[in-house]
Amino acid sequence: MLKRRKYLFIILMAFSIFFTVTFTGCNNQKSDSQIPSASGTLTIVGSTAMQPLVEEAATKFQTKNPRVQIVVQGGGSGTGLTQVAQGAADIGNSDISAYEKEGIEVSQLKGTKVCVVGIAVVTNPNCKIKNLSKKQLKDIFTGKIINWKEVGGSNQKIVLVNRPKGSGTRISFKKFALDGVEEAKGMESDSSGVVRQIISNTPGAVGYLALPYINETVNMVSIDGYTPTKENITGGIYPVWAYQYMYTKGQPAGLKKAFIDYMLSTEVQTTIVPNLGYISITAMKVTRGN
Repeated sequence: MLKRRKYLFIILMAFSIFFTVTFTGCNNQKSDSQIPSASGTLTIVGSTAMQPLVEEAATKFQTKNPRVQIVVQGGGSGTGLTQVAQGAADIGNSDISAYEKEGIEVSQLKGTKVCVVGIAVVTNPNCKIKNLSKKQLKDIFTGKIINWKEVGGSNQKIVLVNRPKGSGTRISFKKFALDGVEEAKGMESDSSGVVRQIISNTPGAVGYLALPYINETVNMVSIDGYTPTKENITGGIYPVWAYQYMYTKGQPAGLKKAFIDYMLSTEVQTTIVPNLGYISITAMKVTRGN
């Protein structure tokens, strides 16, 4: 009888442990992007380099929180910083630190680094140039070199395609690829997608794009023999890259904080970020100020 009670006790304990582990496991599987009773609208504006990432993350976040609506718009880093500072947007996306934007009261803003993006030199696909030195690159973008034959290409006039001066991608490219020299005038667009289209359709065109926008319609050019691979960027070998920031006016709270936390979650950082061509903050072996 005593032995039977002992076996019964062991069986009951086993069931208790099983149900406890199963229940806990189910609870742990719940994504941290699911917020009980979450509702409301977020307006996110700014960097077009960040736009594909934020749009994808917003879609997944809304699927898990159906009473939340997130509107994601481009316009450039300068627009994102200005609108969030003015209270016209909840979150401002930027390729540059707010400290690099004139006319912004930085003390009012809180920035969060959500990932890194590489920026590559790209040309029209008919241009067969595969590598340029930094000096050649600077001479091209300052107008000293005006024909591709001067750097080993065909006899074709060079057409510069830039982002506007408020663009974080342009500021980062000028700073890290051109060592801060002033660019010559060329064609401009405030949309990375439009820049890609112009370059792919214009003979002799050259410009720069964030890696998520690069596809077979443009020709990517290495700088001093280095391409913008994840390994070259994270190791500090390829210099033209930028932090991707999300800015709020004051400390993020409520739905703003929930979405920024989701951008930093394992789900986004290990899946969405690399799948779209960005680099997780945790992968970087080198750092920059701000």
